[in-house]
Amino acid sequence: MSPRPRTVDDAAIAVAFARVLSKLGPAKLTLAAIAREAGLSPSTLIQRFGSKEKLIRQLSKGAGDGTALVAEWRAARKRPLTIVRDFMLCYAQMAPTPQAMIHSFAAYLEIDLSDPTLRRYLIESGRTNEGLIAGLLDEAVQSGELRAVDTKGLTRLLFATVTGSLLSWATYREGKSAAWLARDVDELLGLTVRS
Repeated sequence: MSPRPRTVDDAAIAVAFARVLSKLGPAKLTLAAIAREAGLSPSTLIQRFGSKEKLIRQLSKGAGDGTALVAEWRAARKRPLTIVRDFMLCYAQMAPTPQAMIHSFAAYLEIDLSDPTLRRYLIESGRTNEGLIAGLLDEAVQSGELRAVDTKGLTRLLFATVTGSLLSWATYREGKSAAWLARDVDELLGLTVRS
């Protein structure tokens, strides 16, 4: 007897998990809420993952790695600096509302940084993304699109700007997070673009 096919794949569960986390925050996150959002029973999630902690770990492994996204943009022949900007602006998706940003940041502090496994995943995807962005900035310098700069240093500043900008937006709550973030990223990149 073969097992029944899965009606909801892990990618759909990951989307449901992100939506529930955004709405409820880490303190109220339950398997039942994730299951409800995914259209499954809690017992199905327990059978598949074992526990909420295991579900979070499995869904988090490689979740923040931007390699495929950058490859897609490269295939579309976007310029390196455009890819860098678009990549940075993707982070605004974590903050469609101030409450969602608060929940995302709380999850980062309470879950990602406190669990050694999740922290390792975070470091791995962070280093991958930093390498992608630094490489794109190197290409932009070589093509003359960007003036000569310390691309590793600029990469660190870009990621720090994203975090600070979204937290600042959640504080002031003026306009949309994407516009607030775009203003700050463009300001930083504008300082380094060759005139």
